[in-house]
Amino acid sequence: MTPYLASSSSIDWKTPAVHALAQQLAVEAGSGDEAIARRCFEFVRDEIRHSWDYRSGPVTLRASEVLAHRTGYCYAKSHLLAALLRANGIPAALCYQRLPVGDGGAPYCLHGLNAVYLADHGWYRIDARGNKPGVDARFTPPHEHLAFPIRGGAEQDIEGLYAEPLQAVVDALTRHSTIEQVFLNLPDIEAPLRTAGAPT
Repeated sequence: MTPYLASSSSIDWKTPAVHALAQQLAVEAGSGDEAIARRCFEFVRDEIRHSWDYRSGPVTLRASEVLAHRTGYCYAKSHLLAALLRANGIPAALCYQRLPVGDGGAPYCLHGLNAVYLADHGWYRIDARGNKPGVDARFTPPHEHLAFPIRGGAEQDIEGLYAEPLQAVVDALTRHSTIEQVFLNLPDIEAPLRTAGAPT
């Protein structure tokens, strides 16, 4: 589980602001990893604005940036959620789906979400991208209640649990200076990714 507890450049949970928030949310949640995970999930889902939903900048990548500016694309929000969970000693991974950018069909893009390890349920996927009409993601273990169902075709759940963000995601969030530019260059992959040895 060590990689899923680590602090890193993108998931920088050891920064003072992120660590302090993680401890505050744990106190609010009460005892138990499941309760803490729920509180962290709901904070990121409800209190951090999705960049494109709100047309809100700047472009953020690191967990500490997302917290400081209270905004991020789904990928960045997943980095903050992973950081808050890891700061509380709860293993957290990054996960991805491949979804259409519009209502259906090409073009496609990656969508970022998380998996958290809960002692009573194992790895459980959660999506804190932020709810809106037509999107209703919840924390309801052991049942997944994600933001977007996979409808087949080129849409897919990307296999694997990632300790660090995919390079395509990092590139999209560092090479473009505005949320509009990111939207026009959302990361995508052509084939399912696999992570050797990663739990499923």
